Amino acid sequence: MQRDRREPRFDFPAPIDAPGEDDPDAMPPRLGGFRLGPAVRRAACAAAIIAGLSLLARETMRSPSPAPAPEAPLAVAFVPASALPVRPAVPGTAIGPRYRLGEAGSGDPVRAEPARFNAVTGLREDALSRGDFSAIAAPHLRLTITEGVGAEPNPSLFVAIARRAADGPGLSVTRTGERGRIDTKFGAFETLEATLVGAGTRICTGFSSLVAAPIRIEGWLCAPLGLPPEPRALVCALDGLGLDGPADPATEAVFREAQARRDPACRPSARQAAGPDTAAQTGSIGAGRRAQAKK
Repeated sequence: MQRDRREPRFDFPAPIDAPGEDDPDAMPPRLGGFRLGPAVRRAACAAAIIAGLSLLARETMRSPSPAPAPEAPLAVAFVPASALPVRPAVPGTAIGPRYRLGEAGSGDPVRAEPARFNAVTGLREDALSRGDFSAIAAPHLRLTITEGVGAEPNPSLFVAIARRAADGPGLSVTRTGERGRIDTKFGAFETLEATLVGAGTRICTGFSSLVAAPIRIEGWLCAPLGLPPEPRALVCALDGLGLDGPADPATEAVFREAQARRDPACRPSARQAAGPDTAAQTGSIGAGRRAQAKK
């Protein structure tokens, strides 16, 4: 009896939870015949993103940066603080200087500076000068009139001379000598012998009014030949100071009273009649000192 011979079959049932061949989302992709898992796919995506960002950054660095836009010009020019005036001068009056210096035996013209207002006190200051400080053979006079002063005591004469010397002409006081006192048409004045240094060196007499009045007069007088001036020369130099413009009533009253006390010996006619030794009253030295200078 012949039996049927059959090939053996090995059929195994597929797992129930295994993904089907027809489900593309459930089946992992193949790569070279191998299937990739979810972790490998995420790593591959991250690497692709990093590579793309690196390429973008490299292209950005290669591209030239745009040129900066030009700055707009300033509407107002910059002025350094050092170039600004500390105490700007303002005209005293529209018609000319307020004060004048009369004849004093010198042919040098009088220079009147514009009025200034003190930055600390707010008081008006007018300066007059005659002669050049550097001209050692000629007299030199400089004085400052301050209006509106009260009854407070004046600063020391040395401080006043040093401040006035450095303020305008740029001089310095290197030595002081004898002190004194003179009487003028404006009242009593304190005097101090002082050596001033600038464009040369000169021995001068500094002065300041002592009377408590609405005005204060300060300055110095330098004689020629390097010698200090005679006291009489300073009296006559101040005798020629007068008011030449409108002022406040108190200042006008001071000059009106001072004009009534003028020294007749300081007038040009009186000096010419007295002879050549007393004619020059703007700092010329006396006969005794001229004799000493010749020795």
